[in-house]
Amino acid sequence: MRKLLLLLLVVSVGIVFTGRLLYLQIYKGASTNLYEDNAIRKVFDYPKRGFVYDRNGKLLVSNQPSYDVMIIPREVEPLDTIEFCNLLKIDKTTFLKKYEKAYTYSPRLPYVFVSHLSKEDYAVLQEKMRKYKGFYIQKRNLRKYETTIGANVLGDIGEVNDRNIKNDNYYLSGDLIGKQGVEASYEKTLRGQKGIKFIQKDIHNRDLGPYKDGKFDTLPEAGKDIKITIDATLQAYGELLMTNKRGGIIALDPKTGEILALVSGPSYDPNILVGRDRSKNFTKLYNDSIANPTFDRSLQAQYAPGSPFKVINALIGLQEDVVNTTEQFSCKLGYYYNGRKLHGCHSHKSPVNMNVGIYESCNAYFVNVYRRIIEKYPTATQGMDTWSNHAKSFGLGNYLGYDLVVGRKGRIPDSKFYDKWYGKNRWSSTFMTSNAIGQGEVEATPIQLANMVAAIANRGYFYTPHIIKNVEGETIDKKYTTPRYTTIDREHFEPVIQGMFDVYNKGTAKNLQVEGIDICGKTGTAENFAKIDGVKTQLTDHSIFVAFAPKDNPKIAIAVFVENGYWGSRFAGRMASLMIEKYLKGSISRTDLESWILTHSLENEYAKPYSGEPFKINGETQLQVVPKPTNETN
Repeated sequence: MRKLLLLLLVVSVGIVFTGRLLYLQIYKGASTNLYEDNAIRKVFDYPKRGFVYDRNGKLLVSNQPSYDVMIIPREVEPLDTIEFCNLLKIDKTTFLKKYEKAYTYSPRLPYVFVSHLSKEDYAVLQEKMRKYKGFYIQKRNLRKYETTIGANVLGDIGEVNDRNIKNDNYYLSGDLIGKQGVEASYEKTLRGQKGIKFIQKDIHNRDLGPYKDGKFDTLPEAGKDIKITIDATLQAYGELLMTNKRGGIIALDPKTGEILALVSGPSYDPNILVGRDRSKNFTKLYNDSIANPTFDRSLQAQYAPGSPFKVINALIGLQEDVVNTTEQFSCKLGYYYNGRKLHGCHSHKSPVNMNVGIYESCNAYFVNVYRRIIEKYPTATQGMDTWSNHAKSFGLGNYLGYDLVVGRKGRIPDSKFYDKWYGKNRWSSTFMTSNAIGQGEVEATPIQLANMVAAIANRGYFYTPHIIKNVEGETIDKKYTTPRYTTIDREHFEPVIQGMFDVYNKGTAKNLQVEGIDICGKTGTAENFAKIDGVKTQLTDHSIFVAFAPKDNPKIAIAVFVENGYWGSRFAGRMASLMIEKYLKGSISRTDLESWILTHSLENEYAKPYSGEPFKINGETQLQVVPKPTNETN
């Protein structure tokens, strides 16, 4: 019996060992063990990152070789650190910090010790790398920008952080990832797939050659090329016009929703975020809290939309049947309620109908229309929510769903918003009449305004704005090719479009006409406030303009927002006309407008909060002695 028990014990142990070996060698698979085997060195082969082209096939972003010094901490042997540091152009303190960081990350995994060697440094170092055990040079690609424009559009690539590694096991420490713009939006398309080689080592840690004759090695798969919707020529022209100014220009093709230009001012050369100086240069840009060059104003800045929003109220008024195109309202230099002026207005003929109200931008007209919309329903709550839903159908007050990684919702208030502020059933239409003229609680980003005017150009629908035109061997997401309809019936758009056409013919933009192009537009001037020493202070007004052209077969819709630009036609209107002509004609006939814009800077205006110089508000000088401003412009 004892012999039998001993035999059973031996057999049981044998079965356990055999099972474990089967599990390790068959179930888990040899390729999995390779990553854990210290006798095998892993060398990653990084793929070529996909190229980026503009809509006309112009190459914008390509690749250039880069060389990184890699370290595997546990394989490092004693070395002449002074000589090595001199070769790497670092000091010994930096060397020790980098070694400690690499060891903390993993003693046995490769880690980027020094990145982005120049070709010259690589040539010198390569000959001596055999002396430094545990270190080796890895080649990969960095971006090469074939242009100096579109930094906010193209974005950049940088080293992954801990969150990137945690969220996607594709990445290892030191890998590169798209950080902004299309580099981030289309990272998985552009990056490709890494290859890997397994190198067998002997007991002395010397390379013997490919493990299993390269049976488990994989080749890299190049990233896919993409074509974006940007017109590089138009983008460059928009950035030129925005020189020494702050704001955003968004141009769309209303027939497709393709973004033709995405200008944010001030901008910077994307090439400064390539190579070993990337971190230093990005920190400098990021810490510029005054100009904020890394803040994409075209997508992220929320402003009061001003008078361009009036056309939305005209459309809602027609849809709700509270006004027609011929009814007139009186304007006595503003809108009065119970004998008190709630809103001022500039001098123009009175009374005015819808057409005159649009091209003369009459505040009194639109406050009357707005109040009628709210008061049509039994309660202000119902009226406000009806108005809010109509406005939101134009893509306002919510994320548009475009394919760029940054953005803001804007704001279209509803009844819940005012219930929170005033209490339920404790407010009425007179509490928020500023919404009628695009001030008050209404806010929008420049891309939302461009999308709004594209919906008007299309007589009631729009396509989700997007930056991707096509991907090599793929079709773009159908959400970008599916129309989204507003709540306004098609027949109501024609009188509003006629009013916008007359803005150029006889209204507030009559001096901005371009021969041979029928442009429909709307000027806007928005009040501008900042908190300065804790006090809400009024600064020089913002200049706003929206437009589309041609009138009957629109090919471009545009929104221009220029901070501290005085009034709508002064800066934004001129720039919109020039952008439209540049896109449709390819050249500029209104050289007078161009010359004026290129020779007029607003840098002095932006310096006034620091200098104590007076601001211009509604064309009148206001003295403001305002040291130490905070960056809270609305």
